[in-house]
Amino acid sequence: MTFILDDYDKAILRELQEDASISNLNLSKKIGLSPSACLTRTKNLVETGIIKKFTTIVDENKLGIEVTALALINLTPFNRETIHSFLEDIDRYPQVQECYTLTGSHDFLLKIVAKDMESYRNFIIDSLMQNSAISRVDTSMVMSTEKRTVSVPIDEV
Repeated sequence: MTFILDDYDKAILRELQEDASISNLNLSKKIGLSPSACLTRTKNLVETGIIKKFTTIVDENKLGIEVTALALINLTPFNRETIHSFLEDIDRYPQVQECYTLTGSHDFLLKIVAKDMESYRNFIIDSLMQNSAISRVDTSMVMSTEKRTVSVPIDEV
């Protein structure tokens, strides 16, 4: 289901994507609405599911998490049962930050973080590969992150 957003809704989303900790009072001043109207609109964006949640982005490097890897996964057989089992496993691993179902020659793409290469290796062997449906893991190591955002381009909706 697609929702029609007016300029105020879009402004709220832009501001909250920039700083989700902004107070309703400051948000209302930035977008030019009364605090009560701004709060009502923000609650509506949450209730309709357009805003999924408010969160904090942590700098993993400052915590000593040095490895980011992109792992392409193949399952055999690729069917409803193995997919369900794989996704249940993935949900249990905090190292897996993102999981995408793909078309083409690979079934899934995982973004995985680890303290170091040894921790990454141990995670792949001791945890991920314990799922017998995983037939192949191709990993690319991230050398540096040039752009990273969780913001959606609001002006395009």
